[in-house]
Amino acid sequence: MAETAYGIGERPAPRVSLSRPEGAAEAIRARVGKREFSAFIAEAVERELRGQVLDEYLADYESRKGPVSGVARQRARHVFAEEVEWPAAG
Repeated sequence: MAETAYGIGERPAPRVSLSRPEGAAEAIRARVGKREFSAFIAEAVERELRGQVLDEYLADYESRKGPVSGVARQRARHVFAEEVEWPAAG
Protein backbone atom coordinates (compact mmCIF):
# COMPACT_ATOMS: atom_id res chain seq x y z
CA MET A 1 0.00 0.00 0.00
CA ALA A 2 1.40 3.41 -0.99
CA GLU A 3 2.00 5.94 1.76
CA THR A 4 0.09 9.22 1.37
CA ALA A 5 2.19 12.38 1.45
CA TYR A 6 0.50 15.27 3.23
CA GLY A 7 1.48 18.89 2.84
CA ILE A 8 2.27 21.09 5.82
CA GLY A 9 -0.92 21.70 7.78
CA GLU A 10 -2.96 18.96 6.10
CA ARG A 11 -4.91 16.35 8.02
CA PRO A 12 -5.30 13.73 9.49
CA ALA A 13 -3.95 14.83 12.85
CA PRO A 14 -2.40 11.89 14.70
CA ARG A 15 -1.86 12.09 18.44
CA VAL A 16 1.79 12.68 19.30
CA SER A 17 3.62 13.20 22.55
CA LEU A 18 6.13 15.99 23.05
CA SER A 19 8.25 17.33 25.85
CA ARG A 20 8.51 21.04 26.57
CA PRO A 21 9.48 23.16 29.56
CA GLU A 22 6.58 23.44 32.02
CA GLY A 23 6.95 27.23 32.02
CA ALA A 24 6.24 27.29 28.29
CA ALA A 25 3.26 24.98 28.73
CA GLU A 26 1.84 27.20 31.48
CA ALA A 27 2.31 30.30 29.33
CA ILE A 28 0.48 28.65 26.42
CA ARG A 29 -2.40 27.50 28.65
CA ALA A 30 -2.68 31.01 30.15
CA ARG A 31 -2.81 32.54 26.67
CA VAL A 32 -5.14 30.14 24.84
CA GLY A 33 -6.67 27.86 27.47
CA LYS A 34 -6.43 24.12 27.91
CA ARG A 35 -8.80 23.29 25.04
CA GLU A 36 -6.77 25.18 22.43
CA PHE A 37 -3.33 23.99 23.58
CA SER A 38 -2.84 21.45 20.77
CA ALA A 39 -4.05 23.86 18.09
CA PHE A 40 -1.59 26.49 19.34
CA ILE A 41 1.31 24.02 19.15
CA ALA A 42 0.22 22.81 15.68
CA GLU A 43 0.06 26.37 14.34
CA ALA A 44 3.47 27.22 15.81
CA VAL A 45 5.03 24.12 14.24
CA GLU A 46 3.44 24.92 10.88
CA ARG A 47 4.82 28.49 10.99
CA GLU A 48 8.29 27.16 11.78
CA LEU A 49 8.15 24.60 8.97
CA ARG A 50 6.95 27.22 6.49
CA GLY A 51 9.83 29.48 7.54
CA GLN A 52 12.33 26.66 7.08
CA VAL A 53 10.91 25.77 3.65
CA LEU A 54 11.18 29.41 2.60
CA ASP A 55 14.75 29.70 3.94
CA GLU A 56 15.72 26.59 1.94
CA TYR A 57 14.04 27.96 -1.18
CA LEU A 58 15.77 31.33 -0.84
CA ALA A 59 19.18 29.71 -0.21
CA ASP A 60 18.74 27.57 -3.31
CA TYR A 61 17.63 30.55 -5.38
CA GLU A 62 20.58 32.65 -4.18
CA SER A 63 23.04 29.86 -4.96
CA ARG A 64 21.77 29.77 -8.53
CA LYS A 65 20.86 33.41 -9.27
CA GLY A 66 22.59 35.61 -6.69
CA PRO A 67 21.44 37.67 -3.71
CA VAL A 68 17.75 38.37 -3.04
CA SER A 69 16.95 41.94 -2.01
CA GLY A 70 15.42 42.67 1.39
CA VAL A 71 12.20 43.81 -0.28
CA ALA A 72 11.95 40.61 -2.33
CA ARG A 73 12.71 38.52 0.77
CA GLN A 74 9.89 40.23 2.74
CA ARG A 75 7.52 39.79 -0.19
CA ALA A 76 8.36 36.09 -0.37
CA ARG A 77 7.71 35.74 3.38
CA HIS A 78 4.31 37.37 2.93
CA VAL A 79 3.40 35.11 0.00
CA PHE A 80 4.58 31.97 1.82
CA ALA A 81 2.61 32.97 4.93
CA GLU A 82 -0.57 33.22 2.85
CA GLU A 83 0.07 30.13 0.70
CA VAL A 84 -2.59 27.45 1.02
CA GLU A 85 -0.88 24.40 -0.49
CA TRP A 86 2.50 23.40 0.91
CA PRO A 87 4.91 20.77 -0.30
CA ALA A 88 4.80 17.38 1.36
CA ALA A 89 7.15 16.91 4.29
CA GLY A 90 10.25 14.86 3.69
